[in-house]
Amino acid sequence: MIFRLVRYIFMKLSPEVAHRQTLLVLKAIRGLPFAGKLVKLIFGYKSKTLKTTVFGLEFDNPVGLAAGLDPNAELCDELSWFGFSFLDVGAITPLPEEGNPKPRIFPLIQDKALVNRIGLRNKGVSAAIENLKKSRGKAIISANIAHNLKSKTLEAIKEDYYRTFSMLYDFVDILTVNISFDSDVQKTSELAESILDMLLDLRICYDTYKPILIKVSPDMPQEDLDKLLKYCMLSGVDGVVAGNATQSRDSLQTSRERINKIGKGFLSGAPLFRKNLALVRHIVEYTRDRLPVIACGGIMSPEQAQEMLDAGAALVEMLTGIIYEGPGLVKKTLKHLEKVKPSMDNQNS
Repeated sequence: MIFRLVRYIFMKLSPEVAHRQTLLVLKAIRGLPFAGKLVKLIFGYKSKTLKTTVFGLEFDNPVGLAAGLDPNAELCDELSWFGFSFLDVGAITPLPEEGNPKPRIFPLIQDKALVNRIGLRNKGVSAAIENLKKSRGKAIISANIAHNLKSKTLEAIKEDYYRTFSMLYDFVDILTVNISFDSDVQKTSELAESILDMLLDLRICYDTYKPILIKVSPDMPQEDLDKLLKYCMLSGVDGVVAGNATQSRDSLQTSRERINKIGKGFLSGAPLFRKNLALVRHIVEYTRDRLPVIACGGIMSPEQAQEMLDAGAALVEMLTGIIYEGPGLVKKTLKHLEKVKPSMDNQNS
């Protein structure tokens, strides 16, 4: 009941104000005695049967938080209270990014979706590292890294990824190269391969092996995607995050007038599920299950999380589903997956 009231109030605010207020609340309660235990008691859920090993790492369960909610890695401890086994922080760029002018996030309530053109708003890699140093949470941390938008040439873009990757390496468990936000990059598999070549070579210099993933967009042309997947299988890339938001506006219930008024931006939420499900299936089939896939985008229910796992995904990430359905969605999903796990194991065997 309390959550429903809070959610109703937040839906009346602008999404960005609601997001900021949520982070402020979490920051405010972090110092309260037993706050973490209380949140875990309400929202957490432990299950030995849901433990899974992917990329050589042991995950408590297959559900994680997608990038975007915590761009500066400020709340890794607090967000882990809600039952996520891993957190994708960022996107993190070398230098701070202010993002685009406001308003830049638009809810489509009828569609359970969001349109955002927030950009890559974050405080830069140095700020993220200072926050990660303070983190004591048990969740696995993936750093979602991107280039500064002012970097346009191949040399500048590669330098951005090199700097962010090398600075973050010792402070996270996974590094995810995000090319899905940039319409110029996502259609150029050669550019992605050039970036990954550099980072794979750089990883050799470290004593500890950490997985390198590539995040792809559902809008990426299939020819480019297949070329990139072939490269990943041959080069040593550890997995794929599939996918992200889309620039498509197909099959929306929201009026065309409102969509046109909102203008450009990336669409996330319920309308994206089938598109990203097809993307996951294609990647699993094309790679013959040789590249672990993290399914991301449009997962709004426990049943949809199960569909992604049934399609071959090793893990799933949620974000817009949490905004619309509340943090209790994680617990509901874990309970559902635990209940259906024997049939899923038989299906996958």
